[in-house]
Amino acid sequence: MPTSGSSTLASPTDSSDRPTAAGPGTVVCAIHQPNFLPRLSTLAKLCAADVWVVLDDVQHARRDYQHRARLGSLRGDGATRWLSLPTRLPNGRATLIRDTRLIDPDRTRRRVEGILREQYRASVFWPEFTDRLHPLLDLLDTTDRTAEITEASTLLLLHLLGWRGRVVHSSDLPAAAGRTGRLVDLCRAVGAATYLCGTGGSRYIEPGRFSDSGVELRRFAVPDTGVWTGARSLSAVHALLVHGPEVLAEAAAGPAGRGRLKGTGSQLPGQA
Repeated sequence: MPTSGSSTLASPTDSSDRPTAAGPGTVVCAIHQPNFLPRLSTLAKLCAADVWVVLDDVQHARRDYQHRARLGSLRGDGATRWLSLPTRLPNGRATLIRDTRLIDPDRTRRRVEGILREQYRASVFWPEFTDRLHPLLDLLDTTDRTAEITEASTLLLLHLLGWRGRVVHSSDLPAAAGRTGRLVDLCRAVGAATYLCGTGGSRYIEPGRFSDSGVELRRFAVPDTGVWTGARSLSAVHALLVHGPEVLAEAAAGPAGRGRLKGTGSQLPGQA
């Protein structure tokens, strides 16, 4: 029987068994805005889900991670820097994520490639990563939609970890207004039995709304040591280029992600 407000910690170190494949009544859903080269904690949550509902019809937040990523230093000195996609909001503060636009895609491409190279070219994993990065950079030649770029950047990292889940957009699904009501409706729209709730959502979510709808609310968190150091603030690119895709995929595919990750090193859609 589904439960609500469960304190179950669906983390990569969770010792509970998970099904090896999603079947009726087992679909796990994560709902999250498209983020640019997302934090490792966000990436891990998506890896543990069968379905990622891209929350693209909510207001863009300038001070969040939707159009920027915090990069760590390979020197291990704790230094960080921001890599941002210069973005304009056609409708001002009320602009929805799906409607944001890049200010200068050509300059943005050069900036993204240059800063990532400057920050991580000393990594032994840089040659492999830069090969995977090119389709994302090429996308900047064809679109000025910030959300399209940020979603593609997330998929790049998910596919490097071997994720084979399904992606849908909240703007294509029926959902009520209100924070919790919207989440419940989105879960039901994709046939999810379980919703993964990150630490941010835990502050405002109404557990009873989930139990009333027959959706299990499962809280998700990651450790803060080892591979996961800085996971809540640094882009997953940092851990990827420090530890490599195989180590990161193994960590993310712990019991909490079992059945969601099937191999590593997959390609971006359309990548030869």
